[in-house]
Amino acid sequence: MLFATLRFYATGSFIQVAGDFTGIDKSTACRIIHKVSCAIARLRMQFIKMPETEEERNAICAQFYAISRFPKCIGALDCTHVRIASPGGPEAEIYRNRKGFFSLNLQAVCDARCRIENIVCRWPGSSHDSTIFNNSQLRAQFERGHYGDHLLVGDSGYAIRRYLITPLGNTRTAAENLFNESQIRTRNPIERTFGIWKRRFPILSLGIRVKLERIEAIVIATAVLHNIAKLYNDPLPDINDEEVEAINFVNVPGQNFVERDREGNNLIRYQLIHEYFTNLLR
Repeated sequence: MLFATLRFYATGSFIQVAGDFTGIDKSTACRIIHKVSCAIARLRMQFIKMPETEEERNAICAQFYAISRFPKCIGALDCTHVRIASPGGPEAEIYRNRKGFFSLNLQAVCDARCRIENIVCRWPGSSHDSTIFNNSQLRAQFERGHYGDHLLVGDSGYAIRRYLITPLGNTRTAAENLFNESQIRTRNPIERTFGIWKRRFPILSLGIRVKLERIEAIVIATAVLHNIAKLYNDPLPDINDEEVEAINFVNVPGQNFVERDREGNNLIRYQLIHEYFTNLLR
């Protein structure tokens, strides 16, 4: 049953799975894949988790720091689209994204080594990245101070917060340039994670053609398997930066939040620039 499910993750075709395994018809393949996907997805809490101990957080901070000297970072945040078939019905169009195809907009956080730390996979393709984050349990945890003074990095599609650092819209000084360069490089692992994950499990790009309520288990299962592969140093799929862009439909921010600041959160960013990145230039 596991082999049949892995074959489906590679092809996205029940018919091909049925043809490859003697005694399995299309409907049987569908049931098997759902059962196995749910079983793997139930391992989520074991394999997909944010760093909980100070030791774990410090280790991840050190890995991110090694990329481009960005401090206190425990995760890179972004969204990507997982192609699905039209769910039909009166609300089908909310699943159509700006590229014109049906999808779920999936939010994930990864560490510096492309291990998935957090995932949300239930929002329609038309949903904005910031809406997903604002309604997530992860945001609530950061708001409560669960992760102390540790930070996430995200793109300009997100509003800056004391724990979510986004790039500057315009840079005027050498320190601001250095901050932006470091921030961009530090969040690069999330784009790379999406690229590796989708190359490893092509169904995420080819399209998941099952009932809407069964899609989340499949996506979570592939995320669990991705992290298990990372844990056991399974060879990475061959992929370069150009392929990352081609495989991963990157969200272009529909609204730029860089200069919006209702709660003084820009102060955190400017403290980073003037008290930390300025010193790196000396």
